[in-house]
Amino acid sequence: MNAIADYGFLSDCHSAALIDRAGSVDWWCVPRFDSASVFARLLGPDAGHWSLRPTAAFEVERRYVADSLVLRTVFTTAGGEVTITDALGLELGARGHAIGLRSPHVLLRRVEGSRGTVEMATEFAPRMEYGMTVPHVLDSTDGVTARGGPVRLDLTSTTTLSRAPGIATGRFTVHAGEQVNFRLASLPPSEESGTTEDQSTLEDTIAGWNSWVQLHDGYNGRHRDAVRRSSLVLQGLTFQPTGAVVAAATTSLPEKLGEDLNFDYRYAWLRDLSLTIRSLWIAACPDEANRLFRWIADAGGHLGDERVQIMYGVGGERNLAEHELEHLPGFRDSRPVRIGNAAWDQEQLDVLGEVLDAAEQLRDQLGELEEPTRELLITLADRAAATWREPDAGMWEARDRQRQYISSKVMCWVALDRAIRLAPLLGDGACVNRWEEARERVRAAVLTKGWSERAGAYTGAFGSDDLDASVLLLPLVHFLPADDERMWATIEAVERELGDIGLVRRWPEDPMGFLICTYWLVECLAMGGEVARAERWFEQATSYANDLGLLSEEADPDRKELLGNYPQAFSHVGLINAAWRLTQTAEHGAGQAEAST
Repeated sequence: MNAIADYGFLSDCHSAALIDRAGSVDWWCVPRFDSASVFARLLGPDAGHWSLRPTAAFEVERRYVADSLVLRTVFTTAGGEVTITDALGLELGARGHAIGLRSPHVLLRRVEGSRGTVEMATEFAPRMEYGMTVPHVLDSTDGVTARGGPVRLDLTSTTTLSRAPGIATGRFTVHAGEQVNFRLASLPPSEESGTTEDQSTLEDTIAGWNSWVQLHDGYNGRHRDAVRRSSLVLQGLTFQPTGAVVAAATTSLPEKLGEDLNFDYRYAWLRDLSLTIRSLWIAACPDEANRLFRWIADAGGHLGDERVQIMYGVGGERNLAEHELEHLPGFRDSRPVRIGNAAWDQEQLDVLGEVLDAAEQLRDQLGELEEPTRELLITLADRAAATWREPDAGMWEARDRQRQYISSKVMCWVALDRAIRLAPLLGDGACVNRWEEARERVRAAVLTKGWSERAGAYTGAFGSDDLDASVLLLPLVHFLPADDERMWATIEAVERELGDIGLVRRWPEDPMGFLICTYWLVECLAMGGEVARAERWFEQATSYANDLGLLSEEADPDRKELLGNYPQAFSHVGLINAAWRLTQTAEHGAGQAEAST
């Protein structure tokens, strides 16, 4: 049974595919990240796959081609060696900032003989709508067509395929110097085969990714290769038509094997926005700031008295109602499999600060704000001033009851603080005096009610003695300096008690290490001047990346195994920000590095 780390990640900045080490595409949702799958064996053995591998026993090595999300896998058998190159094709000629704005929705696979002779087998078994629909598989020009449900798949190949109900198979031999090509195109069911004008190629797709990196390769600090790979992953998780970044490419990969903490992460959380923006500023460049904020403003619409929504579909959809797919057993029998995410309807006050912090970071790129953006930012600041005393579900999206989470209070402080800084851009609607008064009240409440004498630390919620790694955000958002006496005591308490498994847990009862929390600890230690200690934690967290540099949400230190949805934007954001912090602190010292953020 595969591990999560066995999968490679492909993207066309519209959708994502996952391919295991043995050459099987076990996940592809098309035409969007949050569309229904056509391959979903990741979540159930009968939910669809497309395998392509040698018939004999083999060994595997794989890597991405240069600076791209094009995957090259080398299979070595007793009789020879072949290379399979896989990609989700980019639009022909798309370069730089334009890659992914439009997508041909094609999966490209090429088999090349490198040495000797290798017999190959392929099995094409799509199952539409998360395995609920077995398609009709019919002959077509140069291949087969699969029809069923909301999409049509056209598979063309330079080798012969044989049909059976719901499946197409083939066997062929590849000698050194020979090529066999496959092209799988997704079309609306009404569109005739062959009508697409797309001619995207593997070579052009590689060139497109390389051109993006050339425009976004300004980082020369520590862990440069890991930062570059993480920036590519973040771009791969971006729905380029709107600029929305999905939290992960998958749904229902478990936080703990065999249990029910399995959620759909194929949506865009405003919660992640400010940290993601900072990581893109470090590793790439925030070229699309106005477009991203236009998407946020348009998705939210005119905000009256209704709750500020924390997440949206990649096109700006609001209703992300959650339901369970009872026919799927889940990844390694981890039920349930969920589609949609009920957190869309939660109250989370931290989102107010995340959006305003992102806007303040990008103020130079945003220039003169459009009216909807000004309205959005003013409304969020007013909401923070009016609601910061209220309980909420918190950034970990608790489903039991609301609490007075410290991280939520602090992010309300951030909303007010950043709105005050942005006031010259916000026009007559900016209520600076009221915002300043509320900001000081929030700060006073956190400093008095957030501290626990028993824990010797700032804890997760007012009146609680339980540690929570989310308080590591306090220095990162400049609420308190890392070397403040109580803040440093908190950092060391989190390191000692939540980092006891070698990664940082979110709270004491959490059995798994949460990767971004570990990277937050790296930043806090570096900001406190403990660079060598921070470096050790960075290396420990990053050691969980697979051979392709990919991280999921969590890790099991006992099994040394990645868990949770994958690849996880937040983990790669944490890596980038932590690497930058290590670099700045080592070069300029803790105080100057902290002041420069």
